[in-house]
Amino acid sequence: MMHGLEKSDPAVVAGKSANKAVRAAAERVEPRAGTKGNASQSRTCRTQGRESVSPGRDRVRQAARHRKKERFTALLHHVTVDSLKDAFLALSRQAASGVDGLSWQDYEVNLEGNLQDLHQRVQDGSYRALPVRRRFIPKPDGTQRPLGITALEDKIVQRAVAALLGEIYEADFLGFSYGFRPGRGQHDALDALCVGITAARVNWILDADIRSFFDRIDQRWLIRFLEHRIGDTRMLRLIRKWLRAGILDDGVWSVTATGTPQGAVVSPLLANVYLHYVFDLWAEQWRRRETRGKMILVRYADDLIVGFEHEADARRFLDAMRGRLESFGLELHGEKTRLLEFGRFAAERRQQRGQGRPETFRFLGFTFICGRKRRGGFQLQRRTRADRMRAKLKAIKAELRRHMHAPLPEQGRWLARVLRGYYAYHAVPTNLRALATFRYRVTEAWKRVLGRRSQKSRVNWQRMTQIAEDWLPHPRIVHPWPDQRFAVKHPRWEPNA
Repeated sequence: MMHGLEKSDPAVVAGKSANKAVRAAAERVEPRAGTKGNASQSRTCRTQGRESVSPGRDRVRQAARHRKKERFTALLHHVTVDSLKDAFLALSRQAASGVDGLSWQDYEVNLEGNLQDLHQRVQDGSYRALPVRRRFIPKPDGTQRPLGITALEDKIVQRAVAALLGEIYEADFLGFSYGFRPGRGQHDALDALCVGITAARVNWILDADIRSFFDRIDQRWLIRFLEHRIGDTRMLRLIRKWLRAGILDDGVWSVTATGTPQGAVVSPLLANVYLHYVFDLWAEQWRRRETRGKMILVRYADDLIVGFEHEADARRFLDAMRGRLESFGLELHGEKTRLLEFGRFAAERRQQRGQGRPETFRFLGFTFICGRKRRGGFQLQRRTRADRMRAKLKAIKAELRRHMHAPLPEQGRWLARVLRGYYAYHAVPTNLRALATFRYRVTEAWKRVLGRRSQKSRVNWQRMTQIAEDWLPHPRIVHPWPDQRFAVKHPRWEPNA
């Protein structure tokens, strides 16, 4: 059980929500209290589809929900051998090895003994975090993103700790935060944004981007934020070990006082905690006290979209947010942060001023457009980002060239899986034409590869069309309209959630 609760500074604890909508959105992922069970049970699963948790974690969850101004002074004992085993089994079997060189299969050979030893080292303080091996992966815009590859035992402990701390912070995180949270995904954030723009009086959109967010997190501030809810010094010491483990880049070890390694299992949770205190609580208070009109907020990790009814509110918020972030070592990206006129009446107002069509903005892989229905009414439309589509097609072409001489059925089955995966995310209403274009480009690339298999190999379009019909699935919309899914997930339908 949780022992030794002590009160924290009430000035830093989330108070009354800005409106019912924010709280409703948060409640969607917070489980209802269950009946008391046998304390000796090793697992508890209160509803179908929800992961089973230990009774200890369940008690932490309940305490976090009902006592939001108190600190947890004894947490590390909840990191048990069973929780470490669950964390190990949840890891990817094919993930790259860290600096320890251990693979998932290597560790599994003597799993019980390895976990017992790891658990003992975690509990007695002799566990040492290893440096993160850094690699760079290309981004669609041509730049490179740093990716940290953590040692296997660090992954195991981090996943177990993140699951435990998640029980606490899920009770605190606000409704407009969607990134890396259980029961919430990218399409939930997209639905909330679409409903907010179409149902609320949104005329201006602030598309904000934080420059190199994961690299700029101030570790001292992060620890101070964690101390608002965590009073277990052993747990805080464990987190400090990960932050100070450093980075191994081409054999050169370095350590900084800022940043969390991208790719580490615990980094998304720590990033959410940081932005919860730096941005979320502040933005909620600003909306309640400063705005003169409607205001909506949607945050997915460090991607921020804020909608306003009045331009004056938007500009004041942007200036205030820039200063707020700078106070905690963060900076808005000057080129990627934009304020644009957008919404139901944007096209009409810009036409009256002799200006062009409303600008578009991007969020989670989609371009948002002020469009029109067939009968002339306003319709918020989403299209797959053109640069993301080009990057995906480039990767498909490269893979096809590597397997140019593979049997046609093998190529067809692989391309079918790729298309189904692509449709699963991008097949939203108003995006059917972009999906059809993607399928055509894939067919075109496949025809080019088949025509180069040998000098005698020639495939005309009639033959290629038949091959594509045999193997490549046609696109169809698989996601419902945002307001329909939003209404189902939020029984009390509130546009500003």
